[in-house]
Amino acid sequence: MKSWALVVLLCLGYGLLTSSLQARPMWSNLILTHHWPSTFCSVQHCHSTFDYWTLHGLWPNLGQECNSSWHFNETLIQDLLPDMNKSWPDLKKPGSSKFWKYEWQKHGTCAAKAESLNSQHKYFDKALELYHKLDLDGVLKSVNIVPSETYYMFDHIEGKGENFQILGQIEICFNSDFQLDDCVHDETDTVTLTDFLNVKGTGFRVCDHSKPVYYPPLKGKPSM
Repeated sequence: MKSWALVVLLCLGYGLLTSSLQARPMWSNLILTHHWPSTFCSVQHCHSTFDYWTLHGLWPNLGQECNSSWHFNETLIQDLLPDMNKSWPDLKKPGSSKFWKYEWQKHGTCAAKAESLNSQHKYFDKALELYHKLDLDGVLKSVNIVPSETYYMFDHIEGKGENFQILGQIEICFNSDFQLDDCVHDETDTVTLTDFLNVKGTGFRVCDHSKPVYYPPLKGKPSM
């Protein structure tokens, strides 16, 4: 994990931060965002059968909902659907395209300012490509970080109460050439790092380095 340029962990149990939005030019970084189904569904009251990290989105550091007239069209990504349903599922409604529509309208239309991502197919295909290339599940398992009823110290992951936090999301930064990068977000960014790290209404926030981390197994499945 320590070889990656920027790895940000999200945990449950803290308040939300807000950021202001304003018109800004072309983005400079992308955040490939993964979420852990067990933690997500504990908040959203869903039941997941996915026992691996799934895609949440590919988010440019500048802009949201950049083109409201550019509507999502599932027929344009028909060849990607088998992988989309497996790697980028709607955890609340598996098999639904509602989540992809939301991600395209909010983030994809802004990512599309770059020629390399200027179509729905390019956007979703690139997100899947980066997801598989990183293989977050494989990287974590290679250093013996697996879902468990025991707690991890934060540093172990980086390289039910007030005294621990629940791992829910991991975000990794890329530059415009899709190379791993150290993201530097300042106060003038339209979407700040804290905005990436807080899923509205969930209580997610950047993990506290000083507290143990709970990486929950899939409910009903024995920990590894």
